[in-house]
Amino acid sequence: MMQRAAAVAVALLAMLAAPAIAGAQTAGVTPPAIPQGPMAGDITPFEGSPATPDPFFLPRVPQNPFMAPNGLSNLHNDAHQTDAYRWNGPLGRGTRTQSAFYAGTVLSRECASITFDSQGRLVAICVGLDRPVVTIIDPKTLTPLATYPMPPRQPGAGNPFTDFSGGGYFYLDHKDRVVAPTTTRHIFVIAETPAPGLERRRDFDLSGRLASDDKVVSALPDWDGRIWFASREGVVGWVNRRTGKIHTRDLGSPIGNSFAVDEHRGVYVVTDGALYRLTARRGHVRVVWRHGYPNDGTVKPGQTEAGSGTTPTIMGGGRYVAITDNADPVHIMVFQRRADPDGRRVICRKPVFKEGASSTDQSLIGAGRALIAENNFGYTIMATQNGGVTSPGLERVDVDRDGRGCRKVWHSGVRAPSVVPKVSAKAGLVYTYTKPQRKDDQDAWYLTALDFDTGKTVWHRLSGEGLGYNNNYAPVTLAPNGTAYVGVLGGMVKFRDAGGG
Repeated sequence: MMQRAAAVAVALLAMLAAPAIAGAQTAGVTPPAIPQGPMAGDITPFEGSPATPDPFFLPRVPQNPFMAPNGLSNLHNDAHQTDAYRWNGPLGRGTRTQSAFYAGTVLSRECASITFDSQGRLVAICVGLDRPVVTIIDPKTLTPLATYPMPPRQPGAGNPFTDFSGGGYFYLDHKDRVVAPTTTRHIFVIAETPAPGLERRRDFDLSGRLASDDKVVSALPDWDGRIWFASREGVVGWVNRRTGKIHTRDLGSPIGNSFAVDEHRGVYVVTDGALYRLTARRGHVRVVWRHGYPNDGTVKPGQTEAGSGTTPTIMGGGRYVAITDNADPVHIMVFQRRADPDGRRVICRKPVFKEGASSTDQSLIGAGRALIAENNFGYTIMATQNGGVTSPGLERVDVDRDGRGCRKVWHSGVRAPSVVPKVSAKAGLVYTYTKPQRKDDQDAWYLTALDFDTGKTVWHRLSGEGLGYNNNYAPVTLAPNGTAYVGVLGGMVKFRDAGGG
């Protein structure tokens, strides 16, 4: 076992160190495909049947005026962090794949967080061992068109494969500008130029308000244009875009994920201790309400922190906000969002997955009254090599129509080690990224479509075999033309139906 783990570690470091030693993969050069294992051709590439779209009603999320259009602006799709799309993804109709192996001196490896600019190009932050890199990518060829190197990782910064600060969470604003935290406790505003190119336009320095070993996890704007941020050590705050003045508040407990923002100046942050609704008031960060949640204090296998693994999700037409707790098993918890709730704050608390094999480090999908949770128990990069798998599955829980409780609707037994799943209301499909158990111990990764109503697997399409196709916490991202993209350790994989974009 020690020899196997050492071999995996060597292979991983070799892959991610490639930008320093391989031939240049620079802007304008079409990348090669991600290498696969020698037996990959023996794996059946598609199983299941093409889907017939089965649309469902999805309440419209208000558009944040300082962000790119909903569905295009950030890792979780919109300011409410719903992970829900109004357009199709692939339907399994002759679905083809295309991969890009980003090995060069400028572009880092895993292009996880993907947005889309007004020209339909991918705008991503690609992360490697050295630094994050802002990148504009051609959506058809996956060729990098422009790159902007962000500050390098800081010495002693921790595990680079589970640390999402300094660029993992960014947003594209209403003017096609990337607004991203850096590894040096700044927030950069990076604009596109005609060439195409990228250049820094603003630099908000937060280092004077944060400890020297703290990290900025995420940034998002509120409806008035303030740029809010959250740090790993539990400091939250906002920046006045005009004056650059910074206002902060220490919540006293670590923060491991992003946050949600609503159209009523509410900012929803979950720490390892509690869920908060915050707001800006008279130059301060004000706590509107705070509610604790059960937490056994452990970092469960597959999690990156000893707390809720979720970014808060505003759902139910804006009435509620939902997270998971950190009990065993973990529970979905739904809270009334308003400042003065009619009745109790917690609407329901429902367990998901099995005791002793239940954890998540992904945001809940919020689609109307429905919530979908994914089990990441057992995930590490090494644990999913040489035929290794994680605990199943995905579960849907719905809030009752009267808002007095919730119920479990379905359970899927698919194994989705670490992806951020998404739902398409137009297709009626949940998209996840799976690694099933195999008798031959090959490491086959798939884009998998589940029926939103029943949880049954409709189809899955092989992404690739081997270490380069491990997504390592990256999401499924759907383009308006129905194409799906998944960031992987080797770079990026694209899925499109025959005749698609």
